[in-house]
Amino acid sequence: MYEILEARPLARGIKLFVIQAPRIARKQKPGQFVIVRLDDCGERIPLTLADADPEAGTVTLVVQAIGKTTMLFNMLEAGDSILDLVGPLGKPSEIENFGTVAVVSGSVGTAMAYPTARELKRAGNKVISIVGARSKDLMVLEDEVREVSDETYICTDDGSYGNKGLVTDKLKQVMADQKLDYVLACGPVPMMRAVANMTAPEQIKTIVSLNSIMVDGTGMCGGCRVLVNNSSQFACVDGPEFDASQVNFDVLTQRNNMYREQERLSIERLQADPQAELDRLRRRNHKVECAAEAVGVTNE
Repeated sequence: MYEILEARPLARGIKLFVIQAPRIARKQKPGQFVIVRLDDCGERIPLTLADADPEAGTVTLVVQAIGKTTMLFNMLEAGDSILDLVGPLGKPSEIENFGTVAVVSGSVGTAMAYPTARELKRAGNKVISIVGARSKDLMVLEDEVREVSDETYICTDDGSYGNKGLVTDKLKQVMADQKLDYVLACGPVPMMRAVANMTAPEQIKTIVSLNSIMVDGTGMCGGCRVLVNNSSQFACVDGPEFDASQVNFDVLTQRNNMYREQERLSIERLQADPQAELDRLRRRNHKVECAAEAVGVTNE
């Protein structure tokens, strides 16, 4: 069992969790993720490691309530526990001194971009961060991003905060004003595709972090298969970061839409009685926790 030490809202429908997970905290690197299962009846979902504290033995996850599992996750509070936290998984981000880099993120994608932006800055790069959201109430980790960036630009679709418009509008301006050596894009698939289309003609090395559907996170299930350079690869073990110019975004979009109807039905069941679902989760995990304590199992 993995105890939640802190749970606080960051934005509308988005919550930050600090979880006790010493072994993962000691080994994680920027760009990696974990597979989470809330209880023994739950699905397995991938979540990016937004941060970690090896000394405290904690990892930080940022969760947006989109599907049934993330909605239920965001109902949990400090003192609750989750059953499984497997990781760190995936290849770490490529960190070196490229020169001038632009880190482009959309809403909760900022949680993916932030740790890599921090390490790119430490490696000696000039870091330009472009952070977007549909509206001000969906903006996350702004202060943290500003702290690790030489320049920070905030964009909202509706103009409620920062610059009105898309992150790609601001990226276009930045590209016109200065030479970029490297671009990282994290966020919705349409945004990452648009960034790739902008940078490819200029031959700017561009990396995207793919948010494919995953089950086991070890390459065994094949659920996260993506088409890269006309070859099948797995986002969990070959990624999650890939050269944007080689990603087939049409295939990625198609695969991400595969289970929309099943997800809709799961959400309806949760919303019919969310407190009952939460109570059941807590009871199941309490039984598992008691059993683990009885045999001396720990996460150390």
